[in-house]
Amino acid sequence: MRTRKSLMAVAAAAVGLALAACAPTGAGATGGSDSSGESTAPIDVGIVYSESGPLAAYGAAYKDGFEAGIDHATGGTGEVDGRALNVTFHDDAGDPEKAVSQAKDLIGKGYQILAGTVVSGVALPLAEQAEQNKVLYISGPAAVDTLTGINRYTFRSGRQSLQDVATAGTFVEPDGAKVVVFAQDNAFGQGNLAAVEGVLGGQGADVTSVLVPEDATEFTPFAKKVLDADADMVFVAWAGATTGAMWQGLDQQGVLDRTTVVTGLGDVATYGAYGDAAEKVSFLNHYFPGAAGTETETAMLDAVEAAGGTPDLFTPDGFVAAQMIVHAVQEGAGDVEAMVDALEGYSFEGPKGQTTVRAADHALIQPMYQARLVKEGDTWTPELVEVVDGEAIAPAEATE
Repeated sequence: MRTRKSLMAVAAAAVGLALAACAPTGAGATGGSDSSGESTAPIDVGIVYSESGPLAAYGAAYKDGFEAGIDHATGGTGEVDGRALNVTFHDDAGDPEKAVSQAKDLIGKGYQILAGTVVSGVALPLAEQAEQNKVLYISGPAAVDTLTGINRYTFRSGRQSLQDVATAGTFVEPDGAKVVVFAQDNAFGQGNLAAVEGVLGGQGADVTSVLVPEDATEFTPFAKKVLDADADMVFVAWAGATTGAMWQGLDQQGVLDRTTVVTGLGDVATYGAYGDAAEKVSFLNHYFPGAAGTETETAMLDAVEAAGGTPDLFTPDGFVAAQMIVHAVQEGAGDVEAMVDALEGYSFEGPKGQTTVRAADHALIQPMYQARLVKEGDTWTPELVEVVDGEAIAPAEATE
């Protein structure tokens, strides 16, 4: 087990910004060998993800991306070196106990590769299963920071919360800046406050907060507190039914006109939640369709759309997972230790651009984005403001 530097320990409380059942098929299918003696047996890959539950939309985007990624990485064959990838999908419904039960069942059937997790609370116990049973595990959109460096067998195909917060810091010069965290007074809000204190505070920012009771429906007094703070940047971490009213309150009190207000841009379904305030908000972003402009992204978008899907926030996480799995199988099929070795330090062209698995702790170094929302008729559409270099916002490295 690895521990983190003090900054990482503080920030690990953040579980993400603003920011998932198919019956399993039997594993262990027998196969022969080719003329050189190499095995031709299928490689079993178990995807445990949220097909249903509160984050089902994230799961759908992940699955669409994964299927497109397998097709892309195998040249449309679904095979690696003559061995078919037997991919099965399993709905955890966002329930950690169900996910662990499914993982144990798959491992018992001989699966050596698991992937797919959307929910942070699911990812952590699956990482424990990976270490206990020495199987390769690649988490998906789950952003919990403590997954990075947790053990030798666990990787991730998406970003983590610390990369979100570091991206927020690119909207101002953190050293000496006054940063106010405006959030709900619950574990989600407090976790984001801890992350901002750890990351931006560690870069010299003066971080304070205005935390709002979860049951609040009137936001004027809290917006006034933010205004009185005369901040260089206001970092907003909010979720739930009061989102629209909260943004209206900040806008009516002039907060959005007086300072830089930053929050995370979520999936397509959230684009309309900001109302007229949208054009005054600066968005950090993990991904939106068209953000990268790479050939690999175009291949991903074309494949997902051709299959009837809609590219979204976490489509790249599935695509990258597929790329990682194909590479691992190419280098070490049938040997988990060899597959792990193959992924450590692996650098490749993902849909977002150059993507690297940091060898020391398996953090996934990748570009992030600054974005804005613009109105087109009755809908809001994201536009790219700037690509943020992955190395510039990489999380602090975990240590032994």
